Amino acid sequence: MLFIKKIEDLKAVLTTKRGVGKTVGLVPTMGALHQGHLSLMERSSQENDCTVVSIFVNPIQFNNSQDLDNYPSNMVADVKMLEAAKVDIVFAPARQEVYPKSPLTRMTFSPLDSILEGAFRDNHFSGVGVVVSKLFNIVGPNKAYFGQKDLQQYLIIKQLVTDLNFPIELVCAPIVRDDNGLALSSRNQRLSDKGIKQATVLSRILKMAEQKAKEGVPLTQIKKDAAELCTDNNVQLEYIEFIDTGEFCLLKEYKGYHNLAICIAGYVEDIRLIDNILIQE
Repeated sequence: MLFIKKIEDLKAVLTTKRGVGKTVGLVPTMGALHQGHLSLMERSSQENDCTVVSIFVNPIQFNNSQDLDNYPSNMVADVKMLEAAKVDIVFAPARQEVYPKSPLTRMTFSPLDSILEGAFRDNHFSGVGVVVSKLFNIVGPNKAYFGQKDLQQYLIIKQLVTDLNFPIELVCAPIVRDDNGLALSSRNQRLSDKGIKQATVLSRILKMAEQKAKEGVPLTQIKKDAAELCTDNNVQLEYIEFIDTGEFCLLKEYKGYHNLAICIAGYVEDIRLIDNILIQE
């Protein structure tokens, strides 16, 4: 496994690999790796000759400096996990390597970034769009792998690839959950054991919401029930919304859509968590 910190070094290695016909898969991460990340790496390794995993905590996608400062980081543990996964290349640049100067570029994805995460995290998706574009240009992958847990992010990156003609195939992999249904997340590492138990209410709410929607319960009532469950479990609900993933818009009623997701966000022990499920007809 190669551990590379410099952009020019990574480009040189990948130019050589592409020169002999090797395909390249990219798994962008911010570190604090877990089994969800590993599932992306495993798929990339199956589908490509060379897998690059980037580890970079992107400062310009955080609208809360405290959240950035507290984002979990453990490079030693990450490297051990990457070695066990037999990743080919780890790209772990310093902040100054990626942003020699503060970028002036801003991206908008309206209306995709005006709801859900975009409504609560100013400039978040602009920062995501800039750093993902940088990684695509630096790595030049054939395929790039993202997790369904960040569903809105994936759909925005999909739009980015279309709009800017990146010759890259995107892959969205299913959410990996623990035995209690909690979606795996780097932020979970900051939760206490009690917080982990409280956080499982998010996935329970999603299942409840799906079932009640199919039974014809109005979405307003489902949202009210979700808020009560959160209160009972000391979880601060930020939103729960039904989404048409084709148009990426909020739904006011359930009509058996084929492109439907339920998305939820909330705070557990002051740590912000998100989750979603795709509704299957």
